[in-house]
Amino acid sequence: MTEQTPPRLSGTNLERAADHNQRVTLHAIRLGKSLTRVDLARITGLTGPAIANITRRLLQEGMIEEAGQRRGGRGQPPTKLVVRRDACYSIGVNIDRDHITIVLVDFSAEILARKSIEIDFALPDDVRDLFRGSVRALLKSAKVDPAKLVGIGVARPDDLGRVALPGRPAAYAAWDGIDMATLFEKPLSLPVFVENDAAAAATGEMQLGLGQNYSSFFYILVSSGLGGGFVADGAYVRGAHGRSGELGFMTTGAGAGAGTAAAGGRETVQTLVSLSGLAAHLSGSAFAIGDVLHQAEWSPAVERCLDEWVERAARTLCTPLDAINCLINPAVILIGGRLPSRLVEKVADRVNAMIRDATDAPQIAPSAAPPCRRTRPRSARRSCRSAISCCPRPARSGRIPRPRTDPARRRIRQPVPVPAMISHRLSRRRPADGGVTATPVQN
Repeated sequence: MTEQTPPRLSGTNLERAADHNQRVTLHAIRLGKSLTRVDLARITGLTGPAIANITRRLLQEGMIEEAGQRRGGRGQPPTKLVVRRDACYSIGVNIDRDHITIVLVDFSAEILARKSIEIDFALPDDVRDLFRGSVRALLKSAKVDPAKLVGIGVARPDDLGRVALPGRPAAYAAWDGIDMATLFEKPLSLPVFVENDAAAAATGEMQLGLGQNYSSFFYILVSSGLGGGFVADGAYVRGAHGRSGELGFMTTGAGAGAGTAAAGGRETVQTLVSLSGLAAHLSGSAFAIGDVLHQAEWSPAVERCLDEWVERAARTLCTPLDAINCLINPAVILIGGRLPSRLVEKVADRVNAMIRDATDAPQIAPSAAPPCRRTRPRSARRSCRSAISCCPRPARSGRIPRPRTDPARRRIRQPVPVPAMISHRLSRRRPADGGVTATPVQN
């Protein structure tokens, strides 16, 4: 029987409201890079005196600093405010079934140093050894004082040792019940915050990526498995038991064949639509996943094999994406992870064609304005932040677009183009030494 909980009502008080306004103001400065107090008042909707009090407190606490004056207007030039990058630092760790990534991030959310290795089904001891052997080198390379570290954020899939994926060894069950904080208690004594990887990616996209432009969106994370996260009205929705957005565990009969998870030829979506599923498909044609992730150009034989996978993956995704669009009606669907952007574009295009032929439900589309992508320089298309969509990006300075409110009563069957993009917060660049990383874009 479902456990019932008493009604919960939420109130506020002046102290909590003040803290909230301070966070909003600080985040606006972080996104805008360089803003004046007038800009902040316009963006946040707070009064001039309130902004003056908040910025004075942020300056006293060393979180922001003044960065000259903006010239060109009438009267006294306003002072520009920026986030103080060295106010504090944090460490991010991404653990998955095919890699471990450690990054050092400053207060402006820029990655200063990283260590990433590709390892299949790393055990807890592997993660502990890599962290202890790398963290001081990362701090030294970025010239960061360990005393300024405020915490460690760990992103990992739920039920890491339980979910069956192709190639999982029996020893991987060691993750079941592990206390994640114990892996990072040395050599630094810092608080450890653990989060589902898809939830962390969706939250990062909401705060720092294209999600800033949409009040409600669904995020799909393609990694060794397949995860998802739902943001509604500017807040991440966890569900009753914290398991919302588990797209990969939905079942479908479209990919009947290898890896069926239940009777009747049905399998979970992530059996095929994931890096594990792609690797299994490639191995059937004597190719390896490295032939796709680590090569700028693919051979004709690899291209043909990938086209077969795209066809199967798109067919598998049709029903789940149709359900997402019709049930929760997100304003946009964003795709992130480690798949090369070319491959994501192919999947999105094929899903669009299939959905368009089968139903008039909202689609997932690579771009609302395809010509924009063709006119971008090739270097931009290779960037890990290059979007398959041409959505508005947050301004570098000046006004930060507020989240768009969704249409009040949009009909479920109204076609709505849904831009898709590649973005992963913990994995942004390939190191110069050519080492294997969790970079999302290889092409």
